[in-house]
Amino acid sequence: MERPERTEVGFTTTDPLLSTGGDTPASATLAVVFSTLVAVSGSFVFGSAVGFSSPAQNGIIKDLDLSVAEYSVFGSIWTIGAMIGAVMSGKLADLFARRGAMGFSELFCLLGWLAIIFGKNALWLDIGRLLMGYGVGIISYVVPVYIAEITPKNLRGAFTTVNQLMICCGVSLMYVVGVIINWRLLAVIGAIPCIIQLLGLFFIPESPRWLAKAGQWKECEASLQRLRGKDANISEEAAEIKEYTETLQKLSEAKLIDLFHKKYAHSLIVGVGLMVLQQFGGVNAIAYYASSIFESAVSESQNISGFSGRIGSIAMVVVQIPMQVLGVLLMDKSGRRPLLMVSAAGTCLGCFLLGSSFLLQDLQLWKSSPFLALVGILVFTGSFSLGMGGIPWVIMSEIFPINVKGLAGSLVTVINWFGSWIVSYSFNFLMLWSSEGTFFIFSAVCGVTVMFVAKLVPETKGRTLEEIQSSFT
Repeated sequence: MERPERTEVGFTTTDPLLSTGGDTPASATLAVVFSTLVAVSGSFVFGSAVGFSSPAQNGIIKDLDLSVAEYSVFGSIWTIGAMIGAVMSGKLADLFARRGAMGFSELFCLLGWLAIIFGKNALWLDIGRLLMGYGVGIISYVVPVYIAEITPKNLRGAFTTVNQLMICCGVSLMYVVGVIINWRLLAVIGAIPCIIQLLGLFFIPESPRWLAKAGQWKECEASLQRLRGKDANISEEAAEIKEYTETLQKLSEAKLIDLFHKKYAHSLIVGVGLMVLQQFGGVNAIAYYASSIFESAVSESQNISGFSGRIGSIAMVVVQIPMQVLGVLLMDKSGRRPLLMVSAAGTCLGCFLLGSSFLLQDLQLWKSSPFLALVGILVFTGSFSLGMGGIPWVIMSEIFPINVKGLAGSLVTVINWFGSWIVSYSFNFLMLWSSEGTFFIFSAVCGVTVMFVAKLVPETKGRTLEEIQSSFT
């Protein structure tokens, strides 16, 4: 049976399974709002895990006497766990239901944070980071899927956006708080949302779509009634869910080899290509090691008044969330392609400015080059939040036919996490090789992204899934 359409950081589900039925706009009930808030506690955990390694880097290296290689392992090993979690996420969500999968993932995240809090050496930190990565790999799939499956169709886009915003908020909190408190206390703060979600899961309904797929029709209707309100007429929506679920059950289950059929070649190139270019454009290098980048930029310019890594980290937070909101507002107005190209061009410029800052510093041509590094990071962060962060996931959810969507989503997600691991592990070594060269490489990749989108990525705004998918075959 086909899994629900995969949704992750910054992407929107448009599967008919998630339709409310009828034309009357539904309103957000307290049950939907509360269930969404509990679910996105997991998104906050995701963001906290991403943002932790940057402000914690100096403290961990100093307290535990770690080498650059050892900290690079700590900073990147969580992506290995995330890849494993991503591969298993769909099966776990189908086996344990959405709530069960969220609870299962949070147990691993909580154990991971505890290992970091009490860890006395690099091994315990790596174990904690690996466990946390596994939990986040599951969260990255099941949280947006659950939100999309419980919300009415006219509110689904806004509610699924909360997932992406909470990831940004988690990252931002780590950046801001991490500059003023000890790294172990920072890890304690990261563990709190895990506990909140574990407790909250006892008070929210299961996804009615999962209950329908499991053949639990009475429980499906009861969950749907609770979500829509006790006086709401759910008969039409319930009938549509049942009809679509029965249609899915008639489809033969696709195999991995089916993805490489000629008729799926274009969609696979677009889906995989966007994920590879997203990661190799340097986003996780900057997200994970922002503090060390700022410190490297000022290493030979200590006399510059008013500039510090703390200022840079706080400035990133100020830019990131508003640009994320702007991207969501523009996505269905300007279209995917223009927003992607503008976003990629901005990240290209941001990395070029960063590379130029380090080059000018090495040549001792401009004493204020650290300010150029700050501008470069802010341009990159704002531009990435505008489009490259979320739109690749939106396009991925639109271009694959329903019979291969589950497998294709798993493949693309694993490739994304694998690219994240490569970049986050190799970044410190690249910086030792050549700081300016590292960011010029990232800039070149971002430039290639603009051309890739212009030549291969179709515009999907305002088109049905059938129209989009037929254009690829």
